[in-house]
Amino acid sequence: MIPSEPISRLSFLRKAIASTVLTPALLQSCSSQTEITPGGTTTNGSTTGGSTTGSCVVTDTETDGPYPLYSSRGSALQRVDIREGKTGLQLDMTMTVKNVNNSCAVLANARVDIWYCDKDGYYSGYSNSGYLGTQNNTGKTFLRGLQYTDASGQVKFTGIYPGWYQGRATHIHVQVYVDNTLKLTSQIAFPEDINTAVYTTDLYKAHGQNSLKNSGDNILSDSLDNELATVTANSATGGYNLTHTIYVKA
Repeated sequence: MIPSEPISRLSFLRKAIASTVLTPALLQSCSSQTEITPGGTTTNGSTTGGSTTGSCVVTDTETDGPYPLYSSRGSALQRVDIREGKTGLQLDMTMTVKNVNNSCAVLANARVDIWYCDKDGYYSGYSNSGYLGTQNNTGKTFLRGLQYTDASGQVKFTGIYPGWYQGRATHIHVQVYVDNTLKLTSQIAFPEDINTAVYTTDLYKAHGQNSLKNSGDNILSDSLDNELATVTANSATGGYNLTHTIYVKA
């Protein structure tokens, strides 16, 4: 099964939750990525709390690993539809970026990168082990994309509702860059009632329900106030709409 994402010693002490054992390959993938926290300091795969300016709160920083795939980002991933033929319930995403340093005004021309697993818990760009065995998805880029925020501070993506893998609750990875500088690495969580409903549908039921909930996830459990998305049914597509606001210092 796919192990849970690594967290730093500081994050371990903060969350007081035992981490799972990681393979050397996953450790290398995660530890090699440096994150920039809202306060301007750097961490390797750690979780840091949000900082505040007035009434605005910076979204919590989270680990980017174990599957960030930095080497394959570029113009090919600047797209709205990120499915690449992957089946699943359609998920239409609208993300808004706001600037804490400007009284939480919307932030235009910020780059938003997202990536997440398919309905069976596998990521593109890597060889993954999961409940269907090992899948070699190197060279693939499904469920990865980037967009630049418009004048309303928004980006839109069309994907599928994510599945799950051992050791993690359902989530999306997200990074925000301003002028090519990384401002935030975070994650987006999903409401438990929606997860339960999705994972009972024909497309997802073979994998079953994820026994790990948001409250027990060692990444999301202490930051749901700013990482939990709003997800509603979309009668036109038979899938769901996701809206989420991300706060950065820019």
